Amino acid sequence: MNNELIMLGEMIIKKKHVIAHTVHTDRMAGITMTEQEKREFRLIEAHILDIRANFISLFGEALIEHTDNEKANEKIFNWGMETGEYFYTLGAPLDEALKDTSYYRTYIWKAIENEVKEKNLSASTVFDVIHIIDPLLDQAVYSFSLTYVKSYQKTLENAKSAFMELSVPVIPLTKGIGVLPLIGNLDTERAQLLMEETLSRSNVLKLSHLIIDVSGVLLVDTIVADQLFKVIDALSLTGVETIITGIRPEVAQTMVSLEINLTKLNSKASLQQAFNEFQLLKKL
Repeated sequence: MNNELIMLGEMIIKKKHVIAHTVHTDRMAGITMTEQEKREFRLIEAHILDIRANFISLFGEALIEHTDNEKANEKIFNWGMETGEYFYTLGAPLDEALKDTSYYRTYIWKAIENEVKEKNLSASTVFDVIHIIDPLLDQAVYSFSLTYVKSYQKTLENAKSAFMELSVPVIPLTKGIGVLPLIGNLDTERAQLLMEETLSRSNVLKLSHLIIDVSGVLLVDTIVADQLFKVIDALSLTGVETIITGIRPEVAQTMVSLEINLTKLNSKASLQQAFNEFQLLKKL
């Protein structure tokens, strides 16, 4: 084992808080914050300093255990995963967070340079340090970025899922009667959700009649029309009668030009007309 590498590793661990504080001070010097942001930052600043110190310590451990590259890489990768997720939850932009890398590189190497000069360590040791530390910094950037992006994608998917669920709202009007107001375009994904959510909500609400209002749908093509009729057929099999309301003149013209079979379609001009019909049927 290279005793000089071990010596440098122990030095980095010993000075990790000093190096971390220097990195932190220099990094934050160019960032402007409002008074509110400063107050909020002070609440987490000690934790961020600990994150920095622990990160620096990993490089010291890598030098001490320089014969086990796999272990060092695993530690760095895990740090990147944990820290990437944490900084994402803080709302820190990825490009800003990655600027820290150059500060770590600068001040870790300054500490090493001072120790090399003071102890008159060999040039071969310096090259060994380069081969250990630089790839680990690259690995840290990779794992940090990977986790940050995955967290971002997960948030987008969750938001999209929540939006999609809200875009198929089956609303109870009165006992046994509900309305499904559709707004915007129906793509394949939303059309599939339309089938699932409509059947599920109709069952939960114990509906006997459902009004599907399409006054907010600007475009109807073969796929959209076919999906609407599939929903109507599926509801019929579960005992739910449907009426479509609010078909716009241009949409009606499109449906006719598409030669869609409209014989099974029960439609009304407005939501009020459909509701009145269901109320009348209940009295019979």
